[in-house]
Amino acid sequence: MTNPLLASHLLPPFSAIKAEHVTPAIKTLVAEGRAQLQALLTSLNESGRGPSWSSLVAPLETQGDKLDQAWAPVSHLNAVANSDELRAAYTESVALLTEYSTEFSQNEALYQAYQQLAASADFAQLNQAQQQAINNALRDFRLGGVALSDSDKQRFAAIQQRLSELATQFSNNVLDATQAWFKQFDEASALAGLPESALAQAAQTAAQKNLPGYVITLDFPSYYAVIMYADSRALREEIYTAYVTRASAAGKKADGSSAAEWDNSAIIAETLALRHELAQLLGFANYAERSLASKMAESTAQVIQFLNELAAKSKPFAERDYAELRAFAAAQGCSDLQAWDTTYYSEKLRVEKYAVAQEELRPYFPAEKVIAGMFEIVRRLFGIDVKPVAAFDTYHPDVRFYHIEKNGEQLASFYLDLFARDKKRGGAWMADCRVRRTTEQGVQLPVAFLTCNFTPPVGSTPSLLTHDEVTTLFHEFGHGLHHMLTQIDVAAVSGINGVAWDAVELPSQFMENWCWEPEAIPLISGHYETGEPLPQHLLEKMLAAKNFQSGLQMIRQLEFSLFDFRLHAEYNPAAPQSAQTVLNQVRDQVAVIKPPAFNRFENSFSHIFAGGYAAGYYSYKWAEVLSADAYSRFEEEGIFNAHTGASFLQEILQQGGSKAPMELFKNFRGREPKIDALLRHSGITVVDFSGEAA
Repeated sequence: MTNPLLASHLLPPFSAIKAEHVTPAIKTLVAEGRAQLQALLTSLNESGRGPSWSSLVAPLETQGDKLDQAWAPVSHLNAVANSDELRAAYTESVALLTEYSTEFSQNEALYQAYQQLAASADFAQLNQAQQQAINNALRDFRLGGVALSDSDKQRFAAIQQRLSELATQFSNNVLDATQAWFKQFDEASALAGLPESALAQAAQTAAQKNLPGYVITLDFPSYYAVIMYADSRALREEIYTAYVTRASAAGKKADGSSAAEWDNSAIIAETLALRHELAQLLGFANYAERSLASKMAESTAQVIQFLNELAAKSKPFAERDYAELRAFAAAQGCSDLQAWDTTYYSEKLRVEKYAVAQEELRPYFPAEKVIAGMFEIVRRLFGIDVKPVAAFDTYHPDVRFYHIEKNGEQLASFYLDLFARDKKRGGAWMADCRVRRTTEQGVQLPVAFLTCNFTPPVGSTPSLLTHDEVTTLFHEFGHGLHHMLTQIDVAAVSGINGVAWDAVELPSQFMENWCWEPEAIPLISGHYETGEPLPQHLLEKMLAAKNFQSGLQMIRQLEFSLFDFRLHAEYNPAAPQSAQTVLNQVRDQVAVIKPPAFNRFENSFSHIFAGGYAAGYYSYKWAEVLSADAYSRFEEEGIFNAHTGASFLQEILQQGGSKAPMELFKNFRGREPKIDALLRHSGITVVDFSGEAA
């Protein structure tokens, strides 16, 4: 049988990939990689010549890319078209890849060859990207345990293997627990308050499950519609409880039985203990220190100070927001505001204050119009054209495929998978499918996976997005542009590769700004029936409501960031505190809204336990400072200023990880970042462009 994962393809042959292909392909490629490495090191040793880029790094990059091209579609399918067979193959292959990666990073002969190359006269002749790739590799060897004793190397490898197993299991548990709960209703009256779009989606979900009436689920579009609009307080409490106890001992299935089989509590405890042990093996005091070794922030104290200062500035605004919400709810007859009430009454308060509801905006943001408008915005900013491709191999009928071109030349491609569905992980993300790099045949162009979980079309009604979903789409497209518009041809620092984690959110958060610009809104809005752009009176209301409860939103993100960072920075193996204890301490410090005691938010916090953000969730706020300040240059020079757009393209998007992020930011902005723009954009304070508080 021919294995499609072992053949060379310009794009993944999705229709040919089966679960039984995965493990044999990964075993074959790992064996090839081991043999190649041994041959390279033997050749270098026998030749007596020092290593060069072409004799050492380039062949390793080629073999690594071959492995990446096989693994990228498998990893993607596991997230968007999960099945028992694929999950088993994925889990087995992750173990193989983790073992291989650890071996590689602990190979002392390879480390010495890289050191030799870095110290050679040839190093100065290499370009900036090549030098950066080598320096990063030397850092990663050290972080991979190359300098450890043999016994410590074995322990390090065992920890890495176990951590990858735990992360996979955590993610699986969240997916299974989310999909195990749903609730069916015979009559629409039980869902009173839900807008027509949400009712239609609930009816469609019921039909897909071969059930009568209506079905609500814990998939985010369904959950959010209920928690925001359902007039039944009991129903809001029920779905809230189901949502915040997912993957915990208190979780429930659709029939009311326990879903404790997917409890992530023990996984969290073991993960934290192993991360701490791993960090200490490498000589760090804790895992937060280990995390910062490859980030922009310089110390754990700097991160804590940054978060605490933001919290101190934001908390009075959050308290004002919450006092207003409580008073409003009390006036509506709810004197004991609970967690399942806040979203419901917040939306009613937004409507009363600004006479604009999320659902009122939705008809003006049909997905097709938003996508077309987004492509027009990047054309004006960066001079690129995004063109749909009709014939391509895909894994689901909803998926689209596009080429990005500039002056008629193809630069990149991407898959766009917009809608929530069964067997698809929740959330939104960008992942790389192909990375830009130089090959013997020329330049390999980058390809991205862009994935969201929006409400799909229902019957003859197209997919209509909330403005929040519009913002999410722009955010993920920003990540995609960073990956796809790179001009760096060295894989290790091309696109998002090699970019410090706390700077990687800069392009994504930067792109969100155009969702709020009066000049841009007509491009991305158009009523799905009439084509009429968002009317001026609704636009004014939407902009007026932009910073509605921004204090509460800021504090919520800071709560997550501080929880994550303190969890890893303060871990004490002699007396480990539970994640819940640390979360409670953080909430006592910064939170304005205290969730009920049964809330187990941490049990589904996939970002830090399964998604690479461990001791790095602060990156969202850190990068938001960069993105807000970068955008302030557009505010000064014009939001569609082609010169400013070209500068952002050249100094940020095209450079990948080839230079330090602070250097790139200063090249674009002419100075180091200031926090003022973020606070101003969030309505936390008012400043003018001189940076002086107004």
